[in-house]
Amino acid sequence: MPAEYKTALIIGAGVGISASLARALSREGLKVGLVGRSPGKLQDLAAETGASVFAADASDPAAVSQLFQDVDSRLGEIDVVVYNPSKRAHGSVAQIDPLAVRDALAVTAFGGFLAVQEAAKRMIPRKRGAILLTGATASTKGFALSAAFAMGKFALRGLAQSAARELGPKGIHVAHFIIDGAVRSAQRPDPTERPDSTLNPDSIAQTYLDVLRQPRDAWSFEVEVRPWVETF
Repeated sequence: MPAEYKTALIIGAGVGISASLARALSREGLKVGLVGRSPGKLQDLAAETGASVFAADASDPAAVSQLFQDVDSRLGEIDVVVYNPSKRAHGSVAQIDPLAVRDALAVTAFGGFLAVQEAAKRMIPRKRGAILLTGATASTKGFALSAAFAMGKFALRGLAQSAARELGPKGIHVAHFIIDGAVRSAQRPDPTERPDSTLNPDSIAQTYLDVLRQPRDAWSFEVEVRPWVETF
Protein backbone atom coordinates (compact mmCIF):
# COMPACT_ATOMS: atom_id res chain seq x y z
CA MET A 1 0.00 0.00 0.00
CA PRO A 2 1.47 3.41 -0.91
CA ALA A 3 2.50 5.24 2.23
CA GLU A 4 0.53 8.31 1.19
CA TYR A 5 -2.76 6.37 1.23
CA LYS A 6 -4.20 7.06 4.66
CA THR A 7 -7.98 7.31 4.13
CA ALA A 8 -10.56 5.42 2.10
CA LEU A 9 -14.24 5.97 1.33
CA ILE A 10 -16.42 2.98 0.41
CA ILE A 11 -19.67 4.05 -1.25
CA GLY A 12 -22.35 1.37 -1.20
CA ALA A 13 -21.08 -0.33 1.93
CA GLY A 14 -22.82 -3.37 3.35
CA VAL A 15 -22.11 -7.06 3.53
CA GLY A 16 -19.97 -8.99 1.09
CA ILE A 17 -17.24 -7.31 -0.93
CA SER A 18 -17.51 -3.90 0.71
CA ALA A 19 -17.40 -5.32 4.24
CA SER A 20 -14.36 -7.44 3.43
CA LEU A 21 -12.67 -4.43 1.86
CA ALA A 22 -13.42 -2.25 4.89
CA ARG A 23 -11.78 -4.84 7.13
CA ALA A 24 -8.78 -5.20 4.83
CA LEU A 25 -8.20 -1.46 4.51
CA SER A 26 -8.54 -0.90 8.26
CA ARG A 27 -5.98 -3.66 8.88
CA GLU A 28 -3.64 -1.73 6.59
CA GLY A 29 -4.02 1.25 8.89
CA LEU A 30 -6.31 3.39 6.73
CA LYS A 31 -9.13 5.43 8.18
CA VAL A 32 -12.29 4.17 6.50
CA GLY A 33 -15.58 5.87 5.72
CA LEU A 34 -18.66 3.74 5.01
CA VAL A 35 -21.52 5.17 2.94
CA GLY A 36 -24.99 3.68 2.70
CA ARG A 37 -28.62 4.65 2.38
CA SER A 38 -29.34 3.07 5.79
CA PRO A 39 -26.40 3.89 8.06
CA GLY A 40 -27.93 1.97 10.95
CA LYS A 41 -27.13 -1.25 9.13
CA LEU A 42 -23.44 -0.32 9.09
CA GLN A 43 -22.93 0.17 12.81
CA ASP A 44 -21.61 -3.32 13.55
CA LEU A 45 -19.09 -3.12 10.71
CA ALA A 46 -18.10 0.37 11.81
CA ALA A 47 -17.52 -0.83 15.37
CA GLU A 48 -15.41 -3.72 14.08
CA THR A 49 -13.26 -1.59 11.78
CA GLY A 50 -13.26 1.77 13.54
CA ALA A 51 -14.88 3.29 10.45
CA SER A 52 -16.98 6.42 10.23
CA VAL A 53 -20.50 6.07 8.83
CA PHE A 54 -22.19 8.41 6.34
CA ALA A 55 -25.65 8.39 4.78
CA ALA A 56 -26.25 9.38 1.16
CA ASP A 57 -28.24 8.58 -1.93
CA ALA A 58 -25.45 7.80 -4.41
CA SER A 59 -27.60 8.84 -7.39
CA ASP A 60 -28.43 12.33 -6.06
CA PRO A 61 -25.91 15.03 -7.12
CA ALA A 62 -26.64 17.29 -4.15
CA ALA A 63 -26.41 14.40 -1.70
CA VAL A 64 -23.09 13.21 -3.13
CA SER A 65 -21.65 16.72 -3.08
CA GLN A 66 -22.69 17.09 0.56
CA LEU A 67 -21.32 13.62 1.34
CA PHE A 68 -17.84 14.53 0.15
CA GLN A 69 -17.95 17.79 2.07
CA ASP A 70 -18.88 15.88 5.23
CA VAL A 71 -16.10 13.37 4.58
CA ASP A 72 -13.62 16.23 4.12
CA SER A 73 -14.60 17.57 7.53
CA ARG A 74 -14.60 14.27 9.42
CA LEU A 75 -11.86 12.21 7.76
CA GLY A 76 -9.73 14.77 5.96
CA GLU A 77 -8.29 14.22 2.49
CA ILE A 78 -9.61 11.05 0.88
CA ASP A 79 -6.94 8.99 -0.86
CA VAL A 80 -9.01 6.02 -2.04
CA VAL A 81 -12.62 6.05 -3.26
CA VAL A 82 -14.46 2.79 -3.97
CA TYR A 83 -17.80 2.74 -5.79
CA ASN A 84 -19.87 -0.42 -5.25
CA PRO A 85 -23.58 0.43 -5.64
CA SER A 86 -25.73 -1.13 -8.32
CA LYS A 87 -29.43 -1.67 -8.84
CA ARG A 88 -31.22 -4.30 -10.89
CA ALA A 89 -34.48 -4.04 -12.78
CA HIS A 90 -35.32 -7.55 -13.96
CA GLY A 91 -37.72 -8.09 -16.80
CA SER A 92 -38.40 -8.35 -20.51
CA VAL A 93 -37.41 -5.34 -22.60
CA ALA A 94 -40.95 -5.34 -23.98
CA GLN A 95 -42.61 -5.19 -20.59
CA ILE A 96 -40.27 -3.70 -17.99
CA ASP A 97 -41.23 -0.39 -16.39
CA PRO A 98 -39.09 2.35 -18.00
CA LEU A 99 -38.94 4.23 -14.72
CA ALA A 100 -37.44 1.17 -13.02
CA VAL A 101 -34.77 1.08 -15.72
CA ARG A 102 -34.07 4.78 -15.23
CA ASP A 103 -33.68 4.27 -11.48
CA ALA A 104 -31.32 1.33 -12.02
CA LEU A 105 -29.12 3.37 -14.36
CA ALA A 106 -29.12 6.27 -11.91
CA VAL A 107 -27.61 4.11 -9.17
CA THR A 108 -25.30 1.86 -11.17
CA ALA A 109 -23.87 4.36 -13.66
CA PHE A 110 -24.80 7.98 -12.90
CA GLY A 111 -23.90 7.54 -9.24
CA GLY A 112 -20.52 6.23 -10.30
CA PHE A 113 -19.96 9.36 -12.34
CA LEU A 114 -20.88 11.57 -9.38
CA ALA A 115 -18.41 9.76 -7.13
CA VAL A 116 -15.63 9.91 -9.70
CA GLN A 117 -16.24 13.60 -10.29
CA GLU A 118 -16.10 14.52 -6.59
CA ALA A 119 -13.02 12.34 -6.07
CA ALA A 120 -11.26 13.85 -9.09
CA LYS A 121 -11.89 17.40 -7.88
CA ARG A 122 -9.98 16.58 -4.72
CA MET A 123 -7.27 14.32 -6.13
CA ILE A 124 -6.18 16.31 -9.20
CA PRO A 125 -4.64 19.19 -7.19
CA ARG A 126 -2.74 16.64 -5.05
CA LYS A 127 -1.64 14.59 -8.10
CA ARG A 128 -2.36 11.31 -6.32
CA GLY A 129 -5.16 9.00 -5.27
CA ALA A 130 -7.05 5.90 -6.39
CA ILE A 131 -10.59 5.39 -7.65
CA LEU A 132 -11.85 1.79 -7.76
CA LEU A 133 -15.10 0.86 -9.52
CA THR A 134 -16.83 -2.48 -8.99
CA GLY A 135 -18.17 -4.17 -12.10
CA ALA A 136 -19.74 -7.55 -12.76
CA THR A 137 -20.12 -10.20 -15.43
CA ALA A 138 -22.70 -7.81 -16.88
CA SER A 139 -19.92 -5.28 -17.53
CA THR A 140 -19.08 -7.20 -20.71
CA LYS A 141 -22.02 -9.58 -21.25
CA GLY A 142 -25.71 -8.66 -21.29
CA PHE A 143 -28.03 -11.45 -20.24
CA ALA A 144 -31.68 -11.95 -21.18
CA LEU A 145 -34.17 -10.16 -18.90
CA SER A 146 -31.32 -8.09 -17.44
CA ALA A 147 -30.95 -5.22 -19.89
CA ALA A 148 -31.02 -2.50 -17.22
CA PHE A 149 -28.23 -4.07 -15.19
CA ALA A 150 -26.09 -4.63 -18.29
CA MET A 151 -26.68 -1.04 -19.45
CA GLY A 152 -25.57 0.28 -16.07
CA LYS A 153 -22.48 -1.89 -15.80
CA PHE A 154 -21.45 -1.26 -19.41
CA ALA A 155 -21.73 2.47 -18.70
CA LEU A 156 -19.70 2.18 -15.50
CA ARG A 157 -16.96 0.39 -17.43
CA GLY A 158 -16.98 3.14 -20.07
CA LEU A 159 -16.71 5.73 -17.31
CA ALA A 160 -13.74 3.86 -15.84
CA GLN A 161 -11.96 3.71 -19.20
CA SER A 162 -12.45 7.40 -19.87
CA ALA A 163 -11.50 8.43 -16.35
CA ALA A 164 -8.39 6.23 -16.36
CA ARG A 165 -7.14 7.80 -19.57
CA GLU A 166 -7.77 11.32 -18.28
CA LEU A 167 -6.71 10.94 -14.67
CA GLY A 168 -3.88 8.42 -14.90
CA PRO A 169 -1.43 10.98 -16.30
CA LYS A 170 -2.44 13.25 -13.43
CA GLY A 171 -1.24 10.65 -10.89
CA ILE A 172 -4.63 9.11 -10.08
CA HIS A 173 -5.00 5.34 -10.40
CA VAL A 174 -8.43 4.40 -11.78
CA ALA A 175 -9.21 0.67 -11.83
CA HIS A 176 -12.28 -1.33 -12.80
CA PHE A 177 -12.95 -4.77 -11.30
CA ILE A 178 -15.08 -7.32 -13.14
CA ILE A 179 -16.51 -9.68 -10.53
CA ASP A 180 -17.27 -12.61 -12.83
CA GLY A 181 -19.14 -15.11 -10.68
CA ALA A 182 -21.32 -15.54 -7.63
CA VAL A 183 -19.99 -14.02 -4.41
CA ARG A 184 -20.01 -16.35 -1.41
CA SER A 185 -22.14 -15.42 1.60
CA ALA A 186 -24.03 -16.98 4.48
CA GLN A 187 -27.07 -17.12 2.21
CA ARG A 188 -25.03 -18.46 -0.73
CA PRO A 189 -22.44 -20.93 0.59
CA ASP A 190 -20.24 -23.07 -1.62
CA PRO A 191 -21.93 -26.29 -2.74
CA THR A 192 -20.24 -29.18 -0.98
CA GLU A 193 -19.74 -30.96 -4.30
CA ARG A 194 -18.05 -27.88 -5.86
CA PRO A 195 -15.61 -26.35 -3.37
CA ASP A 196 -14.37 -22.84 -4.15
CA SER A 197 -16.92 -22.46 -6.94
CA THR A 198 -18.00 -19.07 -5.60
CA LEU A 199 -15.89 -15.99 -5.00
CA ASN A 200 -14.77 -15.44 -1.42
CA PRO A 201 -15.30 -11.71 -0.69
CA ASP A 202 -12.09 -11.67 1.37
CA SER A 203 -10.20 -12.87 -1.70
CA ILE A 204 -11.80 -10.15 -3.81
CA ALA A 205 -10.77 -7.55 -1.23
CA GLN A 206 -7.21 -8.87 -1.38
CA THR A 207 -7.22 -8.28 -5.14
CA TYR A 208 -8.29 -4.66 -4.57
CA LEU A 209 -5.38 -4.22 -2.14
CA ASP A 210 -2.96 -5.77 -4.62
CA VAL A 211 -4.02 -3.24 -7.24
CA LEU A 212 -3.63 -0.37 -4.78
CA ARG A 213 -0.06 -1.53 -4.11
CA GLN A 214 0.95 -1.43 -7.78
CA PRO A 215 3.76 0.98 -8.71
CA ARG A 216 2.64 3.65 -11.13
CA ASP A 217 4.91 2.34 -13.90
CA ALA A 218 2.82 -0.87 -14.01
CA TRP A 219 -0.75 0.10 -13.13
CA SER A 220 -3.62 -2.20 -14.00
CA PHE A 221 -6.72 -0.55 -15.37
CA GLU A 222 -8.99 -3.61 -15.35
CA VAL A 223 -8.89 -6.85 -13.38
CA GLU A 224 -11.26 -9.79 -13.81
CA VAL A 225 -11.72 -12.22 -10.93
CA ARG A 226 -13.60 -15.50 -11.18
CA PRO A 227 -13.62 -18.90 -9.46
CA TRP A 228 -11.44 -21.54 -11.03
CA VAL A 229 -14.49 -23.41 -12.37
CA GLU A 230 -16.24 -20.37 -13.86
CA THR A 231 -16.70 -20.43 -17.63
CA PHE A 232 -15.88 -17.37 -19.71
